[in-house]
Amino acid sequence: MDKILPLDLRRLLQGEEELALIDVREQGRFSKAHLLFAVCIPLSHLELLIGGKVPRKDTRLVIVDDSARDDFGNRAIDRLTELGYTNVALLEGGVEAWQSANLELFSGVNVPSKAFGEFVEHHYDTPRLSAAEVKAMLDEGTDMVIVDSRPFEEYHSMNIPSATDMPGAELAYRIHDVAPDPETFVVVNCAGRTRSIIGAQSLINAGIANKVAALKDGTMGWHLAGYELEHGSTREAAMPSGLGMGKALAAAGRVATRFGVPKITPEAVERRLQDVKRTTYLLDVRSPAEFLSGHLPGYRNAPGGQLVQATDEYIAVKNACLVLADDVGVRAVMTASWLIQMGWQNVYVLEGGTGSGRLESGNRQPKVLGDIGVANITTAALAATLDDVTVIDLGLSNDYEQRHIPGAIWCVRARLHEAISSLSKPRRIVLTSTDGLLARMALKDACAMDALDVQALNGGTQRWLAEHRTTESGLANIIGEIDDVWYKPYEHRGAQEKFMRDYLSWEVALVEQIERDATTQFRTF
Repeated sequence: MDKILPLDLRRLLQGEEELALIDVREQGRFSKAHLLFAVCIPLSHLELLIGGKVPRKDTRLVIVDDSARDDFGNRAIDRLTELGYTNVALLEGGVEAWQSANLELFSGVNVPSKAFGEFVEHHYDTPRLSAAEVKAMLDEGTDMVIVDSRPFEEYHSMNIPSATDMPGAELAYRIHDVAPDPETFVVVNCAGRTRSIIGAQSLINAGIANKVAALKDGTMGWHLAGYELEHGSTREAAMPSGLGMGKALAAAGRVATRFGVPKITPEAVERRLQDVKRTTYLLDVRSPAEFLSGHLPGYRNAPGGQLVQATDEYIAVKNACLVLADDVGVRAVMTASWLIQMGWQNVYVLEGGTGSGRLESGNRQPKVLGDIGVANITTAALAATLDDVTVIDLGLSNDYEQRHIPGAIWCVRARLHEAISSLSKPRRIVLTSTDGLLARMALKDACAMDALDVQALNGGTQRWLAEHRTTESGLANIIGEIDDVWYKPYEHRGAQEKFMRDYLSWEVALVEQIERDATTQFRTF
């Protein structure tokens, strides 16, 4: 097995070679301490995620784990080799060795993107207003609009009173009809800080005439200031009018010129895809609804605001080529301008966008690698024999806590052997997961453990719940650690205000951390 030392890996991260740095620990543990550019692909979900994140099998892969605690790294390399990946190495000593070499570890998730947001505010001095200042403006009847730069689901959960949902890349596209009067003050908010900063600076970069500011600390700051939030709001910015579209196109033109956003023809994209030595991601940056209604073959949906906010959730290969598409180019240009500032060297906007080829509808199925077992027991059959089997739930722990099949055991897939070994006597085993796919993938794992009678539930726990069958709640029958989920500050069971304050302080401190780390290539214009 090939291994790489921390200082050698650091030199690779500072170079221009394609590299995928994959941390195979569960997300909760990953969020405690990880390398800045590590992408979390847990061993439990490796076959489900690695194909889409690292499409070329000869890409240089470096696997990170916590080798002092478990053997996830070695197992991941064995599994990747089985899947056909040919250039895989293990970070010797894992995260502990990295830290022992006096190199920086980061907590949290989506850290490169969040650090970039703080970098932007620090270097551009993005205007910002406190919750108290915005509340006073609302109370005084100031001519203003508040736009929420998060996806609709987050906005719908909680929002600043009167705010309209307008996710990040949509801001320069849709703002012109929402605030047509240049005297109208525009305030951009998100849950915390990053998307507020990037959103406000996007409008400034686009050159709109209005005064613009970010709401400092977003909805969390609003809550911490003691102000009420709305819940269940449905105000969404409409698609641009003819006049609004003209202004949006002009804004995109200014941004493309300032940040040097290049275009690429469909023919050139095809040539890049034929280059077996380079990785090319095809990303449609429009809204999920638009993507579902029709998109170019081979493109994945990566709404522009989220692509900038959580780049590592869409792209795992550092220094890869990114091709962005939308309908008229505005959202693709705005997104590309930020990726260029983040340090991506090969970012292009597709010439002609979605109008350049035949469209297909629906969602692309995830690219699953490896053997997918057969779901060979129905919910009805399981319900009839529930007292005679052991159900092992491999879904998310927070879903299990809310509702699960009665008597079920929970563990992450990577610890399935512990769950099976814990059984006091041989019993028939039924594996389940959220939609059943992960359970089907785990059938092979169970068979390798000499488990004699193992089945996977057809349709998984989702189908069991959809049929309104009996469930239990709570965290009984847990095998191993509950370390699979990172919780947003406002998702914790208690002391939410403390978690919010800690989170906001953490974001601010990222500027100093990235300076110490010295592996980022952020750019200012």
